[in-house]
Amino acid sequence: MILLCIIADDFTGALDTGVQFAAHGVSTRVVVDPNVDFSAHEASVLVVDTETRHLPANQAYDIVSRLVERARRAGISYIYKKTDSALRGNIGAELSALLDASGQAQLPFLPAFPQTGRITKNGIHYVDGVPVTESPFGKDPFEPVRHAAVSQLIGEQSRIPVKSCPALTDDSSVPRENGILVFDAETVDDLRRTGQMLLKEHRLSIMAGCAGFGAVLPELLGMAAAASHPVLRLDPRLLVVCGSVNPITLIQLDRAEASGFTRLRLTPRQKLEPGYWQSGEGAEQIRKIEAILADHPHCIIESNDLGGNRPTAEYAASLGIDLETLRVRIAGSLGYLVGQIFTSPSLGTLLLTGGDTLLQCMNCVGVQELEPICELEKGVVLASFTYHGCTRHVITKSGGFGQESLFTDLADQLAQSGAGRD
Repeated sequence: MILLCIIADDFTGALDTGVQFAAHGVSTRVVVDPNVDFSAHEASVLVVDTETRHLPANQAYDIVSRLVERARRAGISYIYKKTDSALRGNIGAELSALLDASGQAQLPFLPAFPQTGRITKNGIHYVDGVPVTESPFGKDPFEPVRHAAVSQLIGEQSRIPVKSCPALTDDSSVPRENGILVFDAETVDDLRRTGQMLLKEHRLSIMAGCAGFGAVLPELLGMAAAASHPVLRLDPRLLVVCGSVNPITLIQLDRAEASGFTRLRLTPRQKLEPGYWQSGEGAEQIRKIEAILADHPHCIIESNDLGGNRPTAEYAASLGIDLETLRVRIAGSLGYLVGQIFTSPSLGTLLLTGGDTLLQCMNCVGVQELEPICELEKGVVLASFTYHGCTRHVITKSGGFGQESLFTDLADQLAQSGAGRD
């Protein structure tokens, strides 16, 4: 029976929160379907990716609201609205949808993820010591974060009262005001103590936060079991497929290339021209990529242009493509390409960075459900799924996660595991 429903707005975020429960031995599934049939799942934790991050706020509100209503009718004890740890997306609209549909008067929101340098202090959200608006997320070319004050950001999409609150301690009590309560947290202990006080006062039937608060929930809700640690058989070959423009990821790519990774950049035409990969030229390029993968154990396929993305921007302008269409076409192109090489014997372990890229890849192979297994690094998730009768493993991460040497470190992990192929 499902005890907890986690509602995420993108695929990688769904996985990095779901894995917090899987790592504690809790049966967990991640699905991409806001119309999911709750009765068809036996997992204790069901994570639903609604893909609402890039939708208009009113549409995101409606999707989340309907999902919450159905979760309540299904008798699910806890509902957790997973938000982006850098405050991207329709946070105000989706938190409002959860609160409105729940019938509750109060929604606790803990947006911090101290494990990755993302904290909330005096109501201001920080990434690696600077307000989120001054971080790379404030400069996102598609949807920059415009407010570091969490209450102000929520207020742009909601009329529900918002109160900024300090982290709770054993000597404090939960504020009585109705609305959305945004709690500070600078450490994991802050998250844990605040959660304990909320639970003590029966305020966790609905809640919101990112993978940071998600990491303390298994023990807090009494769901943690004796976790098993199976010996994983992962292919030591690694293909990184990148659709992210985050500067952190770009540094990781450069570092990997300098360490010997073979790097393939898609051309503007390959990324943006509908039907390119189905053409004769596209089919030939796929065969060439397969040959490269066969000869090189560590490869990168990415959507960024050499020296910046001006060529792609100019090509998009010549086609009259706006930013949203640009984002969708690039993700779709990467997804189709990966779908074509998915059954190739040349393909080893797959690492996908960026939620849009992950979703399109899964769509192209007809997979809508993943099982999170463990974190290889903080925010870097290993998951499995069944495809054509066999188990495939995929590593996922959000664009803004990971140290500079992440890709080379993961390649070393695969090589040192001593595992053979499945």
